[in-house]
Amino acid sequence: MCGRFAITLPPEAVRRFFRYVEQPNFPPRYNIAPTQPVAIVRCRIGADGRCERHFDLVRWGFLPPFVKDPRQFPLIFNARSETLLTKASFRNAIKRRRCLFIADAFYEWRREGRVARPYLFQRRDGAPLGLGGVWESWTGPNGEEVDTACIITTAANGSSAAIHDRLPAIIEPESFDVWLDPDEAGADAAFALLRPPENEVLRFFEIGPAVNKAGNDSADVQARVDAPVPPALDEPRPALEAPATPAQRSLF
Repeated sequence: MCGRFAITLPPEAVRRFFRYVEQPNFPPRYNIAPTQPVAIVRCRIGADGRCERHFDLVRWGFLPPFVKDPRQFPLIFNARSETLLTKASFRNAIKRRRCLFIADAFYEWRREGRVARPYLFQRRDGAPLGLGGVWESWTGPNGEEVDTACIITTAANGSSAAIHDRLPAIIEPESFDVWLDPDEAGADAAFALLRPPENEVLRFFEIGPAVNKAGNDSADVQARVDAPVPPALDEPRPALEAPATPAQRSLF
């Protein structure tokens, strides 16, 4: 699963990569955690009938429309690709409301006994990452509306399985239009994009434990620990520390 990620590249470089309409200016974020506002790209159909990419902020924590009280509903920050079409929470969103989480790094943890060792993952070419996601607008009993989203995960690829058995779904730039198209007729083509990346797409290395605490949000979080990559283990990642409150940090 993916429970932390980062956006540290210059805003204009990110905009060129995703080609959204807006020109937002935002500071680097090194340790984005669930429940916080996150930047996504999603499609809106323009006057000419074509998809326009837009930059939006949503809550990282998916709320299906049928939820009555978010306080009584589990926090969904990841969705498994294998069950998107069978779980009621995601069936409609995967068909019509797909998005890209804007990132340039994400973190996974390897469990070794009682020790959880974090690793930073990023593209070998240094480009941003378009992480596949789904979004939903939740309406509360008093008419309040909140846009929410979660990251889709796939099985790990051959190299990353040494760290964790899941990876966020990485959508390549040439497939952005297919993924973001809100026309239900294109859902099958979009779903086919949910597969592990080739081994050469990502590089990863061990970092220190500072990332475990959501309040740590500086470049020190990504400081490398020089250690060889261990052989794969079939042990789960431990739970991460959540932010003290949903409003602990904002993207901007």
